[in-house]
Amino acid sequence: MEKALRVYAEMLRLVRRLPKDSRPYYAKYARENFVNYRDFDASDSKALDELFHRAYNHSLWVLNKYSVDESAAQKLKEICFHG
Repeated sequence: MEKALRVYAEMLRLVRRLPKDSRPYYAKYARENFVNYRDFDASDSKALDELFHRAYNHSLWVLNKYSVDESAAQKLKEICFHG
């Protein structure tokens, strides 16, 4: 659970790098996704890793869409892949 909260917090930090008019949408999108998975089986580490990797990859896609340097997601990458 702690790792999920760190991923969520870092995603919200990345949202702040997006254009102002798109921030509310992506902040809400991130929150809804984390809420949808709150009942996820925390003992299934493989499935959790897959979710974290998907969150990271989706974040890269959004950053690229708005021409934000991917290096901004370095901390998220460290959390998602190394815990």
